[in-house]
Amino acid sequence: MKCTGTVVGVDTAKRVFQLYWVDRATGEIVDLRLTRSKFLEHFANRAPCVVGMEACGGSQHWARRLRELGHEPRLLPAKAVRPFVAGNKNDARDARANWTAVRQPGVKTVAIKSEEQQAILALHRMRQQLVKFRTAQINGLRGLLAEYGEVMAQGRAGIKRGIASALERISERLPAMVIEALREQWARVIRLDEEIGGIERRLDLWHRSNAASRRIAEVPGVGVLTATAVVAAMGDPGTFRSGREFAASLPGSEMARTIWAVLAHERVYQRNIVSQPA
Repeated sequence: MKCTGTVVGVDTAKRVFQLYWVDRATGEIVDLRLTRSKFLEHFANRAPCVVGMEACGGSQHWARRLRELGHEPRLLPAKAVRPFVAGNKNDARDARANWTAVRQPGVKTVAIKSEEQQAILALHRMRQQLVKFRTAQINGLRGLLAEYGEVMAQGRAGIKRGIASALERISERLPAMVIEALREQWARVIRLDEEIGGIERRLDLWHRSNAASRRIAEVPGVGVLTATAVVAAMGDPGTFRSGREFAASLPGSEMARTIWAVLAHERVYQRNIVSQPA
């Protein structure tokens, strides 16, 4: 279905959605407020149109649903929308800002991801959260031990080697309740190791079943974590016209351009592969 040319700006929220558009026939400006339950019903009963939304937590879901209804959703990065917010932020002004931003020539959009890709990104976020918590626990434990003259070697492996002997030495001087608390904190680190390992095993299983992820992993310097994250974050490789454009959307490098070429052209990695504009 081809879009009629009507552009709708949408500000999404948990319960109430704000829509903004200009009627092409009459020039009437429409500000429409819809509840969450009426949002899809509204778009199911109107001609296909371009829908501009700011990329946020729930926007991927709504973009997929709008695409199923024959519309053309476009997700905009916040930095592309912010200059068009006039005055203090509210739902109506945000919807109008989305409407204005999506009509700008050459505006960059965020790739719409499948539910499977979002699920893999969710695993990566959960793993990242656990890694941060594990690091905080280790650093806290290292600091507490240092207060009693026990300095652990750097890195997780260093404290793993020395924690047992350190606790044994200070147990002769400190109350038992403190030693028990320190042992419990180290036990939490061990449990976090197990949880992180469980997520990594799930990512590895998905990696083995996904041809695109396996192709990326053939690029030197790319492992399972990077391959799965890139495939999930990129969405449709066709969204980017070249490897240079994909690299610009990330903290990119020549490796990012190579990864795009492998995915966009659906071929195996070859040394000196060069990405060409579409």
